[in-house]
Amino acid sequence: MRASDVRLCRNADMKQRTIGDVKVSAIGLGGLPMSLEGRPDADQSIRTIHAALDAGVTLIDTADAYQSAGDEVGHNEYLISRALATWGGDTSNVLIATKGGHVRVGEEFTLDGSPAHLRRAVEGSLKRLGLEAIGLYQFHRPDPDTPYADSIGAIAELLDAGKIRMAGISNANIEQIHQAQEILGGRLMAVSNQYSPVFRSSLDELRLTEKMGIAFLPWMPLGGIGKAGELAGISAFREVAKAHDVSPQRVTLAWILAHGERVIPIPGATRPESITDNAKAPELTLTPEELARLDQAA
Repeated sequence: MRASDVRLCRNADMKQRTIGDVKVSAIGLGGLPMSLEGRPDADQSIRTIHAALDAGVTLIDTADAYQSAGDEVGHNEYLISRALATWGGDTSNVLIATKGGHVRVGEEFTLDGSPAHLRRAVEGSLKRLGLEAIGLYQFHRPDPDTPYADSIGAIAELLDAGKIRMAGISNANIEQIHQAQEILGGRLMAVSNQYSPVFRSSLDELRLTEKMGIAFLPWMPLGGIGKAGELAGISAFREVAKAHDVSPQRVTLAWILAHGERVIPIPGATRPESITDNAKAPELTLTPEELARLDQAA
C-alpha cells in the first residue's frame, strides 16, 4: 500500500459533521498560531497540517489577516496551500474556510467591512489558495464604519457570482446572525465565535445556530495561543481527563462537541502532536454526569 493510500484511509476515519451540505471532520484545524509572531518555522507548520490531514481533519480555518507585523497579507493562506499541495493524498474533500474584513496594518489590526474591500479580499484569497471558488468564506468581524447590511450584502453578491460556495460570519451577536440570514436569503451556513471553558459569552449564539441548523465553529476552544495547558488547572477537566487516561485538551473538545450536533471546534496547533491528540476528541464519550460537572466548572 502506498503512503498516499494510508493517508486516504486515515482521512476517511474521523467522525463527521455538516456545514451546509458538506460533510467535514468533527474537529477542524485553526491556522492562526502558525502565522502570528512567535510562530514556528514553515516546515514545522506544514508537518502539523500534514498530521491533521493524516488524522482525518477535513476542515482548515484561516484568514487573510493571519500574519505577523509587516507586509505579509495572506501568510497563513499561502502556508495552507503549500501544505495541501505537498501532502501526497487526495485533498478534494478538504474544506478551506477563510475570512475577510479584518486587516493588519503594521503591528495593528483594524477593520474594513466595505463591499469594495471584501471583493478585493476574496480575489486575493482565491489566488493565494489556488481555488476557483472558496468553500466557506466568512465575514471576519463587524466594522463599525460600514453598515452590517452592506458587508453581508457584498458576501451575498460573491455567493451569487460563484466566487464562494458557502457563506459564514464570525464574531457575530444574535441580532447579526438573524440579519445575515435574512440578507443571504437563508444561505448562512456557519457562525464562528470564540467559545471555551473560560469564555462562554457566545453560548446563546451557539444555541441559536443549533436551532437554525447552522454550523457553529468555536475558535480558541482551548483558551488561545499558549493557554491550552491551563485547562489542567481546572480541577474538573483535569480529573475527568485522568479518569479517561486522556489529556484535558481532549476532554475540553469532547465537552464542546456535546453542546450540539453542528458544533465543530477549530483548535489552533503548531505541533503535529497537538492536532493528533485533538483529532481523537470525537471518539471520547463523556457521561451525562461528567458533562454536567464540566458545565458547572467552566
